Amino acid sequence: MAPMTSPVPTVGFDLDMTLIDSRPGIRACYLALSEHTGTYVDADLAVTRLGPPLADELAHWFPPERIEQAAELYRELYPQTAIAPTLALPGAREAVASVRRAGGRAIVVTAKFEPNAKLHLEHLGIEPDAVIGGLWAEQKAEALREHDARVYVGDHLGDVRGARAAGALSVAVATGPCGAQELRAAGADVVLADLTAFPRWFADHLGGRA
Repeated sequence: MAPMTSPVPTVGFDLDMTLIDSRPGIRACYLALSEHTGTYVDADLAVTRLGPPLADELAHWFPPERIEQAAELYRELYPQTAIAPTLALPGAREAVASVRRAGGRAIVVTAKFEPNAKLHLEHLGIEPDAVIGGLWAEQKAEALREHDARVYVGDHLGDVRGARAAGALSVAVATGPCGAQELRAAGADVVLADLTAFPRWFADHLGGRA
């Protein structure tokens, strides 16, 4: 009899500071937002705390009654200011491709405005099977469960919480604002230095499941 094998799992990936280094683009967008609104935003500080929803960052600079309007303008400015300067992080394309090459599905689940997330991926030639935006931390579990994702890869403590809420394996990369020790303490099942280590880890993970 042929040996029984488990299906290749769907793998979810976060976007900012997991697949892409969006700091140069987001910095440019905040500078443009400041210019258009006349409100000072410390763009260099803002890009050190990427991960949470846009409104959380805008609350540091705008009064509550102006946050929604500022967010709308930010999203309008984003395509022409933030896409071109943003780079793929090392191993990003290879990590997504390794899942698809093994017969699995790779999805992106991010807090970023979904149309802008798709622009980044298209510009950089990263090709997931689905992109779901506007979800942060435990909210990400909704999309992970819907797509039956058994692994979620992210750089932030919120990504670890999202994976755990979905009952998925939490794979953390230390390429964002959270260090490896902090990610482990938050409950990450696996911590990698960056995505260059992911294809080998994923192959070993599949071998262990067979």
